[in-house]
Formats: sequence, C-alpha cells, structure tokens
Amino acid sequence: KTGTSFKRGRKMNGVIVIDKDKGFTSHDVVAKMRRILGTKKIGHTGTLDPDATGVLPVCIGNATKASDIMTGGEIKGYLAELRLGITTDTLDASGKVLESKSTEGITDNDISEAIKLFTGEIKQLPPMYSAIKVGGKKLYQLARQGIEIERQLRDITIYKLDIVKREDSLIYLDVECSKGTYIRSLCADIGEALGCGGHMAALRRTRSGNFTTKNAVTLEELEKSQDKLSYLIPTDELFDYPKMVVTEKQEKLIRNGVAAYCEAAPGNYRVYSGSGEFLAVSNLTDIDGKLGLKLIKSFY
Repeated sequence: KTGTSFKRGRKMNGVIVIDKDKGFTSHDVVAKMRRILGTKKIGHTGTLDPDATGVLPVCIGNATKASDIMTGGEIKGYLAELRLGITTDTLDASGKVLESKSTEGITDNDISEAIKLFTGEIKQLPPMYSAIKVGGKKLYQLARQGIEIERQLRDITIYKLDIVKREDSLIYLDVECSKGTYIRSLCADIGEALGCGGHMAALRRTRSGNFTTKNAVTLEELEKSQDKLSYLIPTDELFDYPKMVVTEKQEKLIRNGVAAYCEAAPGNYRVYSGSGEFLAVSNLTDIDGKLGLKLIKSFY
C-alpha cells in the first residue's frame, strides 16, 4: 500500500531529488509525491516548466523549512537545445512561431563568438511568459491576454556556456548559471545576436545546487521502490556547516528561542541535542560581548 515503507518509526524529514519527466508541472510532482509517500508536508524548490525534464528537489517534513537557506543552492546546471532560425512568442518550442529565417552561412565560429557575449555577469530581460508578478498578476497571465509590459533587466551570472555539439540549426548547450536565469531568454538572445533568431527547443536540468541527476530518481522508480526512504537525503545533510552538540541546558535555551552561550569558532553550525536530534542551523556570533548561538532556522 502507498506509504507502507514509512511505517517503521523512521521520520520523513529531508529531500528526495526527482528526475522529472516531460509533461509534469512541478505541482504535479508534489501532488504525486504526497500520494506515493502518504504525507502532506511536501514542497518543491526551483520550479521546472512542464516541457523541461531533470532535477527537481522535493522537500519533505521539516526540510520544507530549509529550501531558502540550504547551502549551495545558487548554481543551476542545464543541457539546452537551441533551435536557430525560428522565433516564438514564448521563446520555447511550445509557442507560436513569429518569424523564420535562414541559418545558411552561420558558421561554428560565428556561434562560438556569439555565446562569448553571454558569459560572466550579464543583464537579462525576463520573458513575458514567466511567473514573475507585476501588480499582483503573473506575466504569463498578461501575455495570454496579448498584453506586453515593460520589464526590468536582471543581473545574472553565466558560469559556463559550452557548445556540446551542432546538428545543422540545432545547437546543444551545456550551461551553468545563477539562480533566476531564464534559459529560454538566453537561447533567444543568442539567436538574436546571430541575426537569425532562435528559441529553446528542449531543456534538461542537470543540477540544482548540490543536487544532480546522479542522486535523482524518477517518480515511477520511487513508486515501485520497496524502500523509498533510501532516496531520502536527511535535512541536516542539506547544510555544509560543522556539527555542534549542545548540553541539555543549552538545548532548553535554544528551544525557548534564547541565545545559548558556548565556546567555539564563530560561524554557522548544524546544532544537535545530546540525543542526536537535529535542532537548528545557528550562527555563533558576538552577543553582548560573549559568543552565543543566534538562530537562523529551527527544525525541532
């Protein structure tokens, strides 16, 4: 039965990295996970479009409180397919074709030079077909009504942008970028720089922070597994901070929201009780002339 593998006293707190199939929204994945795991406290980080596949970290139990502070979450990795010569209104293959141009004469060197313009720290205009809210409405809702509004350029970083291979007008790109980067916009901008236009034909996310396809599982594999918890990454392992075990007195102070004074090197810590329970992520800093644990996020 659904969820029976969890009725062993083991707590469901952590992340399961899903390798999302095409056609599922991120919300679809969460809904199916709730059924598979038999628990309601589930949420995802880093939304993936329905047509995109790949890494979607799903937070379970108290890990839902960790999504905004887990370490290493800023860098995203993608394998993208750029189709040159065809411009669409959504900047991807799902949209209406706006213009078609010949790609004849565009050399591999032309493409290599063009992508150099989009590496490092750059500014990017978010697409109209996005979930960004302006005046309480999501941009894609306005776009579907035929309304286009002025958007603000955003600062993003492209850490890596390599050409994997080329098949005529189809360019395969290996991308590593900062959180908030729109690969659809990146593909369209490269096409524009080449003078022929372009759109994102397909997208697979290979990395979301420290999570990669190597530790991902498909929904089908998870559902069939007899030990679903074997895929669970415990909440405390989401943080690359040293471990600190506190005394019973310090634990009581922490649970009551009071700074617990202790001696250690200043910095962020994963804080545990004497019994091994993961209590919090805290910052050991100067508090009234003494080193004390300042709460970042509690998990007790």
